Amino acid sequence: MTMLNINGKSHKIDLPPDTPLLWALRDQLGLTGTKFGCGMALCGACTVHLDGKPTFACVVPISAAAGKKIVTIEGINQDATGQKVQEAWVTLGVPQCGYCQPGQIMAATALLKQTPKPTDADIDKAMSGNICRCGTYCRIRAAIKQVAGIAEIKP
Repeated sequence: MTMLNINGKSHKIDLPPDTPLLWALRDQLGLTGTKFGCGMALCGACTVHLDGKPTFACVVPISAAAGKKIVTIEGINQDATGQKVQEAWVTLGVPQCGYCQPGQIMAATALLKQTPKPTDADIDKAMSGNICRCGTYCRIRAAIKQVAGIAEIKP
C-alpha cells in the first residue's frame, strides 16, 4: 500500500511499488488528464508536478512519489499561476488536437513559477521535453509570454 498526496488529497494506492505514477493516476484514480504518450519520458504528455518540479509520470514509480506533493492537470487550477496559464491557453487558442496540452500546461506553469519573466532561452529549455505533434509551439510561447506580461495579446 502506497500513500500519495495528489492535488491536496491523500490516496491509498494498492499497486506494486514499481508501478509508474501515470498508471496509478489514470487507472486507479481516474485522473485521465495526464496522458500516456511514449512511456519513456521522451514526449512530456504525462508531465505532472512532483514537489513543484515538472516530472514525467510514465517513468516515476509510485514508491518514489510517496511523501511528495503531486499536482496533476486536474489540480493545476488551484494554483494562481496555473489558472493564468490555462486562461492564456484558452485566450490564444493554443491547442489544436489538445493531446499534449496537459503536459505543456504543467511544464509552462512550473517554468513561470520558477522564472516569472522567462527569456526565449528559458522557455526553450523548460519546454524542450514536451512535444506537440500539431506544432503549436508559437502559440505555446505566446501564451507563456502573455502570462509573464512580456507580450501583447493579439486577438
